[in-house]
Amino acid sequence: MKKMNILVPDLPESVSDATVVKWHKKIGEKVNSNDNIVDIETDKVMLEVSSPCDGILKSILEEEGKIVKSQQILGEINQFDIIHNNIIEKDNLLNTKKNYVNKEEKEDVKYSSFQNNEQHLTPSARRLIKINNVNKSYSNKIIETDNQINFEKIIKKEEKKLNKTLLNNNALDFDEDKEKENKKFENRVKMTRLRQRIAERLLDSKNNTAMLTTFNEVNMQPIILLRKKYGEDFEKKHSIRIGFMSFFVKAVVQGLKNFPEINAYIDKTDIVFHKNFDISIAVSTPRGLITPILKNADKMSMSEIEKKIKDFSIRGFQNKINIKELIGGNFTITNGGIFGSLISTPIINPPQTAILGMHMIQERPVVVNGKIKILPMMYIALSYDHRLIDGKESVGFLVNVKNILEDFTRILIDV
Repeated sequence: MKKMNILVPDLPESVSDATVVKWHKKIGEKVNSNDNIVDIETDKVMLEVSSPCDGILKSILEEEGKIVKSQQILGEINQFDIIHNNIIEKDNLLNTKKNYVNKEEKEDVKYSSFQNNEQHLTPSARRLIKINNVNKSYSNKIIETDNQINFEKIIKKEEKKLNKTLLNNNALDFDEDKEKENKKFENRVKMTRLRQRIAERLLDSKNNTAMLTTFNEVNMQPIILLRKKYGEDFEKKHSIRIGFMSFFVKAVVQGLKNFPEINAYIDKTDIVFHKNFDISIAVSTPRGLITPILKNADKMSMSEIEKKIKDFSIRGFQNKINIKELIGGNFTITNGGIFGSLISTPIINPPQTAILGMHMIQERPVVVNGKIKILPMMYIALSYDHRLIDGKESVGFLVNVKNILEDFTRILIDV
């Protein structure tokens, strides 16, 4: 019978370790090749570790909650010998039954030992045990004494100790009772690795950037009309509905071309300018917010952007996003509007230096050419690192994005 190790898969350089989240198999259970045996969680994604062979799970070396490294052994599998397959299974079942019987026998011995001790007591001593609800452990003390007279002394001595403890710790007990009462209304759950990482990065961003936010508002009427006019044709041709995000991605890429300082980051005393346009898209999942990346978004068509974002959304809910798809990114777009946010100040995703926040579309009275009109308006927000980006560039970038969204033909003539 050959022993096979269950190994942690290779983790990328940016991920130092992972946490064992859940074992799907128990020791002694049969496993098939490529069965998902255990889930491990990194700072970015959830990974499924599959069985390398058919066999029986022999041991679990790393329990749930343990921190593991790349290529570390998680457990061991006894690989099935094709000829002796049935024999192996029977042996394991017999061993399991023996362990269960031995466990039951041990429990019986423990119980019978106390019963035997109790049988050595006189009827009066047994009656005192019953009346005073004396703990089973006292029976040994009783047998070591003369069985009758000292038994009452033991009870009185224990009562004195208890009363003394209660008097000395009266205030402490009150606090403990209060704490127990409060715990009835609490539900303590350990943070996921992703949520811990989000908390660390948000705090790091707040403490290590000179973050400032500038706002503007966009008349979404032109884009809404474009979607109505070409929506059906777009869906028939590309098999995907056209949303708002692809318009924003195209507008942002154009803005980054016009304001290269925003497509850059600080490295100690240097400013590093990106030549590519990798846009991170904030996607909400049951485990928390992740930011998969649209690589080379400037070379993607509107339909490709929409399909990729839909794919990110589906795989995000299934915990199927690849780690490589989360590493990098020059600029982030987040859409709080889908949750009903009217206005917010998004936090920068380091080492990036800016992030664009979209919000809900709301009809509002707006003055246009001296007349009041009801238009679908959206507030947009740009949070940026003031160490690198000045007010002129940040406001200019946001106005550039606004102008493109309100007149999308600007992209065709690059203005």
